[in-house]
Amino acid sequence: MDLIKTFLDFVLHLDTQLSAIIAQYGAWTYGILFFIVFMETGFVVTPFLPGDSLLFAAGSFAALGSLSPWVLIGLLWIAAFLGDTVNYWIGHYVGERAFSGEIRWLKQEYMERTQKFYDKHGGKTIFLARFVPIIRTFAPFVAGVGKMRYGYFITYNIVGGLVWVSLFTLLGFYFGNLPFVKKNFELVILVIIAISFIPPVMEFLKARKEIKASAEA
Repeated sequence: MDLIKTFLDFVLHLDTQLSAIIAQYGAWTYGILFFIVFMETGFVVTPFLPGDSLLFAAGSFAALGSLSPWVLIGLLWIAAFLGDTVNYWIGHYVGERAFSGEIRWLKQEYMERTQKFYDKHGGKTIFLARFVPIIRTFAPFVAGVGKMRYGYFITYNIVGGLVWVSLFTLLGFYFGNLPFVKKNFELVILVIIAISFIPPVMEFLKARKEIKASAEA
C-alpha cells in the first residue's frame, strides 16, 4: 500500500518531483529520464512506470530552459527503441512458456489483453501500443514470443518510438506552461493517463460484447 501511495504521489506531482531532480542532479537528469523510459518499455514487470505523463512533464521543463527539447527527444527515443528491443528478445527467449502460467512474474491478464490487441492490429500493434499504457510494455514481449521477424519489428519500433516521444514531449513543451495547465497540473496528468487508457477499455468492452453475443447465439 505504501509503495502504491508513493508511486501515485510521484506520478501526480511530476512537476515538483522533476523540478527537484533537475535542481539536484542537473545534466544527470537526462540519464534518469532515459533509465525510466527504458525500464517502462524494456521489461514486462515494470508497466507501472510513468510514460506519457513523464514525457509531457519533461517537455514542459524544456520550455523553461531547464532541459533541451532536442536532447530529450533524441535520448528518450533511443531509450524507447532499446527498451522495446530488449523486451522483444526477452520474449523471443522465453517463448510459449509465457502463456503457460509457469512464469509467475508474468501477469496473464495483461498477456492475454495484449495478444487480443495483437491479433486485431498485427504488426501495427508495435506502433499503436506506444500510446497505450501496459500494452506498450507487453507488445514487444508478445512480438518476441510470437517470433515476429525482427526486420519487420524494428521498423515499427523505430517509427513508433520517435512519434511517441516527440508527440508527448512537444505537447509538454508547447502547452505545459500555460497558466491553466500549471495551475491544474495534477488534473492534466490524470487526464493524460485517462485518455491513454481509453483504447484498452474500449477493446475490453467490445470483447465482452462479442462474448455475450456469441453466448446468446
